[in-house]
Amino acid sequence: MPITIVVATHNAKKAAELHRILEQMHLDAHVLTLSDFPGSPEPAETESSFEGNALLKARSASAFTGHVAIADDSGLCVNALNGMPGILSARWSGAQTDIDLANLELVLAQIRDVPDVRRGAQFVCAMAAVFPDGREFTVRGVMEGHLNRAPIGENGFGYDPIFIPDGYDQTSAQLSPEAKDAISHRGQALGELVAVLQSELA
Repeated sequence: MPITIVVATHNAKKAAELHRILEQMHLDAHVLTLSDFPGSPEPAETESSFEGNALLKARSASAFTGHVAIADDSGLCVNALNGMPGILSARWSGAQTDIDLANLELVLAQIRDVPDVRRGAQFVCAMAAVFPDGREFTVRGVMEGHLNRAPIGENGFGYDPIFIPDGYDQTSAQLSPEAKDAISHRGQALGELVAVLQSELA
C-alpha cells in the first residue's frame, strides 16, 4: 500500500518538479503538497543553513498533516559574491512582484564587471524528510556551473535562465525537464532522499 508523502511547499513549480522526479524514481507513494491541506502553515526560514530551513519546513508539515513530509531549501551560491545569495536566494531582491526576474537581474547587476572566468556558481539543495514518529533525515545535492550574462530559456524557474551547468552550453532554463532532472541539485538530493525513505519504509 503506497505511503502518503507531503511535499512541504505551496510553490506550484517546485511541487511539480519534485513530483515529476519522484515519479521517475518509482517510489511507491501518494504524493500531496501543502495545497492539499487548507490552513497549513509555512514557517519563516529563520535558520542559517539550507539543511536547517529544510528541516523547519518538513517538521511543520509533518506535524500539521500527520504524514511523512519532505521539504527542500535551495539556492544559488555565486563565487564572486562569496557564496551569496545562498539561503537568501528566494528573497534576494526584496521584490514583492515578479520576484524571480527581479532576483536574477539583481545578481547579474552585482557581477556585471566580473570576467567570464570568475563567474562560477553552484545550485545547492538540501532536502529533509520528517516522519510523524520524530525520525529526521537530511541530504544535499550540488550542481556546479557558471552564470550567463543574460537570461535565456523558458523552462524551469528562479535563476535557471542565467545558470549554465558544467559540461553544457545551455542554461538550465533551456534544458528539457528530463535533462535538467538528471543533473540538477534537486534531482541529486531527492535521489538520495528516496533511497533513505525506501530503507526506512522497508
